[in-house]
Amino acid sequence: MAHLVNTVAFCGATPWHGIGNALPPKQPLSAWAEAAGMNWNICSSPVRYMTEQAGSLGSIMSFDAQKVLYRSDTKAPLSVVSDRYEIVQPRDILEFYRDLSEVSGFSLETAGVLKEGRKFWALAKTGKSAALKGGDVVNGYLLLATSCDGTLATTATPTTIRVVCNNTLTIALNGATGAIKVPHSTKFDAQAVKKQLGVAVSQWDVFLYAMKTLSERKVKTHESMNYFLKVLCQTDGLSDPALGLSNERALKRVQALYEGQGKGSELSSANGTAWGLLNAVTEFVDHQKQARSRESRLDSSWFGQGAALKQRALDQALQLVA
Repeated sequence: MAHLVNTVAFCGATPWHGIGNALPPKQPLSAWAEAAGMNWNICSSPVRYMTEQAGSLGSIMSFDAQKVLYRSDTKAPLSVVSDRYEIVQPRDILEFYRDLSEVSGFSLETAGVLKEGRKFWALAKTGKSAALKGGDVVNGYLLLATSCDGTLATTATPTTIRVVCNNTLTIALNGATGAIKVPHSTKFDAQAVKKQLGVAVSQWDVFLYAMKTLSERKVKTHESMNYFLKVLCQTDGLSDPALGLSNERALKRVQALYEGQGKGSELSSANGTAWGLLNAVTEFVDHQKQARSRESRLDSSWFGQGAALKQRALDQALQLVA
């Protein structure tokens, strides 16, 4: 089976997803493009088809309402999209961080390509950081990702990474996401997105307050069980929570992570707290949830079912302190 990742590059310590080519610090974007497998363009061509005629090969016709997107380097097809589809190039994702790195103190830490080029992304450290009780450090990041097959709008997402365990979590509170999304029916304007992100990044202080509140909320045994059932088994509305038990193995695993097997679970911020509940789920999704490969786990954790599961875990944790 082909890997979902063509290439990943990273700077510094090996990233949480455990894959990639190491780069020295302060490399130019051209070096990042090379190491991350993002040094190619998305090309387009009208959809063409061949008509059949008796005794001949037929005629080649064009369907102008749609176009084929393909890689400039390998010529491999990527998708068929509307002729109004606005393409965002792999280098556009890296270029987004140029002035953020040069002026605002951001630093690229990892970037790469998923699904043979259909999805690509870059993650930069923002310089924001906070320490919870027991020296539990959480750093702020900005993830920018897009696709060329219609599965993902160009999305800038404020994200956090907990240092002790490399758990990742999107900054999203009370059901509202801080992500800025630009659909492919609209031309991507990097500067406009950065202006919008000025509001989203300011949510860091609000999110920090929520994290501290979660770390101070002590949890009883029955509360932890109810929490994991709601997050993993979607039992809301069922008269018997056990009826919603779809993954007993996952339930037992997150309980074990919460009760001491998880990285950082012994810290005072997480031991017996709502913050510990949340991180048991995020560690499970990021590092232990069954997946075909580390690449597919990364894709799920940031963009798929794993991301949705972590959001549900955050929402349920916030309900404990509401």
